[in-house]
Amino acid sequence: MERLIITVAGVGAETTKEAQPALPVTAREIGEDAARCREAGASIYHLHVRREDGTPTQDETVFRAAVEEIRSRTDIIIQTSTGGAMGMTADERLQPLALRPEMASLTTGTANFGDEVFFNDTALMKEFYTRMQAAGVRPEFEIFEAGQIDNALRLEKELGPAGPLLHWDFVLGVPGSMSGEPRNLVFLVDRIPHEASTWTCTGIGRWHVPCMLTSLALGGHVRLGFEDNVFFTKGVLAESNAHLVTRVADVAAQCGRQTATPDEARQLLRLPPYDR
Repeated sequence: MERLIITVAGVGAETTKEAQPALPVTAREIGEDAARCREAGASIYHLHVRREDGTPTQDETVFRAAVEEIRSRTDIIIQTSTGGAMGMTADERLQPLALRPEMASLTTGTANFGDEVFFNDTALMKEFYTRMQAAGVRPEFEIFEAGQIDNALRLEKELGPAGPLLHWDFVLGVPGSMSGEPRNLVFLVDRIPHEASTWTCTGIGRWHVPCMLTSLALGGHVRLGFEDNVFFTKGVLAESNAHLVTRVADVAAQCGRQTATPDEARQLLRLPPYDR
């Protein structure tokens, strides 16, 4: 079977130290977390960063410090967020592209996000996509609703490819958007062009385990981490992001599927080789 790519969304913009004391916040904590996750079986680190007071930021300088800490410890694929936090401008959100990461997230549509709205209109999506093309950064299409798949395909058709493959991340269980029921993931996966795609899925909160198991059953990849879920079991906090990685790696191994190293993930995603 194809090796499993595990993506770690280890920080996020909303999770706090009060909710999860093991949350990595400083650049050094993030670098150490990424290295532990890589050793546990992860191959991609989806990166958000925080200011010293723990609040989210898209500041290029803060991202640079975190990237340097990660790179000093591990060869994991770094995927920067362009989602940022609610209310940020497009220019704020795009700052990490200046660092030329291997990948970056791109949400292709507006979505309800709890009591707020995650705004991504057509003009913004086109700007993000063309900026990623120009920087040579592979977009990961973050999908909260089915229509966002059509938006992503329209971007590629109108503006040309941003890489040899389309890579999708189905984010299910956000309050206000599609739930993490297995039938929803089956429906979404059925709508993408499989011959030109790779995909992963994450379930928010209580949907983490159902989405993880469904993704494995369908032959997809898995995202996890404190951005999406802070618990290991109901009411019991995970010890670390690596703790969550270990569980998925163990379940996959029991199904005869081994985790991909970062270099193996680069081959599956058709990313350029990592320049050490």
